[in-house]
Amino acid sequence: MQKLPIGVQSFGKLREYNLIYVDKTARLLKLVNNGFRYFLSRPRRFGKSLTLSTLEAMFAGKAELFRGLAAEEWVKEQSKNPSPVLRIDMSSLRDYSTAEELNDSLVKCLEDLAFLHDVQIAAERTGSGALLRLILTLYKKFGSVVILIDEYDKPILDNIKDLAKAEEMRGVLRSFYGVLKSCDEYLRFVFITGISKFSKMGVFSAMNNLFDISLIESYSDIVGYTQGELEENFKEWIDLTASKINIDCSEILARLKDYYDGFSFDGKTRLYNPFSILNFFATSKFSNYWYVSGSSSFIVNYMKSHLISDPEVYRHFAVSADFLDNYEIERAKPESFLYQSGYLTIENWEEDQITLNYPNVEVYKSITRMYLEDIYKVESYISLGSELWKTLSSGKILEATEIYNRALAGIPYEDFAKRDEYWYRSLFLMLLRGAGITAFGEIHTHKGRSDLLIKFPQVSIILEFKFAKKSSEVEQKIAEGKQQLQERDYAKGYGVEGCEVVSAVVVADDERHQVCCKL
Repeated sequence: MQKLPIGVQSFGKLREYNLIYVDKTARLLKLVNNGFRYFLSRPRRFGKSLTLSTLEAMFAGKAELFRGLAAEEWVKEQSKNPSPVLRIDMSSLRDYSTAEELNDSLVKCLEDLAFLHDVQIAAERTGSGALLRLILTLYKKFGSVVILIDEYDKPILDNIKDLAKAEEMRGVLRSFYGVLKSCDEYLRFVFITGISKFSKMGVFSAMNNLFDISLIESYSDIVGYTQGELEENFKEWIDLTASKINIDCSEILARLKDYYDGFSFDGKTRLYNPFSILNFFATSKFSNYWYVSGSSSFIVNYMKSHLISDPEVYRHFAVSADFLDNYEIERAKPESFLYQSGYLTIENWEEDQITLNYPNVEVYKSITRMYLEDIYKVESYISLGSELWKTLSSGKILEATEIYNRALAGIPYEDFAKRDEYWYRSLFLMLLRGAGITAFGEIHTHKGRSDLLIKFPQVSIILEFKFAKKSSEVEQKIAEGKQQLQERDYAKGYGVEGCEVVSAVVVADDERHQVCCKL
């Protein structure tokens, strides 16, 4: 049985050690045969680095690595006249905290690449100068050069909370990437990847000949695993895992789909994140691998600075089809950040309108954890969630609200200038979901929309949230909530046999920074 390529981003190493490789070379051949200059935006841990490593091996003509793959014959022919390849990974640059240090890192990176290609370049003071010199030197010795750049936007995203510094980094990168436009006649192929797209116009203002394939349907599965690829390439691992945890293969596949599937970049093709799938088979556990797979600090910083306190608003969120176009960091909207970082995906695409949503259980749990730990800063939210499970599963709503008040007491309220009904409800909902409790916000009924539904096998709980700016308004809000529950009969439809239905009004008293509950 082939081993899992966990942590392996080198195509050569993956093939040499006979690790599982989901063959994407047919898509890469389409790229190579149909164009010359490409840009691809995808979330982290989606296989971008492996894609560039594969392209590097293709253009270098390493035919022995492609036996049995779709590109085998093309690479055999390419091996007769291989191209020099410059692969630059911005995430591997040495530490830098200023634009000058970023520039020095780029110079050092290019000097190292020159050494690997057994050429020498004159000493240069700028990254752009070193890149120009290396391209010309390689062209003169070997012919047209291939340029592959990974994580092109990392220096910008690392400084997202300091826009002045981000602009300085962008200035260095603008000059660096601008060399590719001036050297166009010396370049055979260019492929650039990253997470963000909104800084594209600034960084590539001098390079407008990139074909952006990020939302193109024919390239939608160039990275990530489709359902068919999962079942075909991991069949033995599916069988092994099913025997380990003693459930049917069909149930394994159903739970995998629910937990890890759902990413889409065209509204049609659904994909699994490779990192999560590989780690699932390695551990045989349905766990949250997305959150721990890499830093989400730039997302946290952005959500904090824009006071985004309720991630629930982005469920089934409608945007225009050009919602990613022409945005700079300074004007980027939250949904752009959440989509490009993988927290939101395209649920549906109809003509000029796109509907965004959270792709799967794992990602929603990730954003819940991010908010609880890094934005709301709820201490001991895991133990609080466990207590909520025990009380709510027994229908003890009053006790549950007291647990919620303990969470509220530890939150630095000065960090949240805007607190309203949605803020209090969203935090409670995230505590529930962080504990694995089945809960839904804003459930539509035949008479209106209930604020919160919590479901257990033996009890369903319906909560109507109200917000009181002052403590003197609490009783009035309780009365309004009770009347609303009675008139709109939100509980109707949940009283199935063997399942109790409990409803209550929860009022957020913002003056006291706590909630109270009335059944």
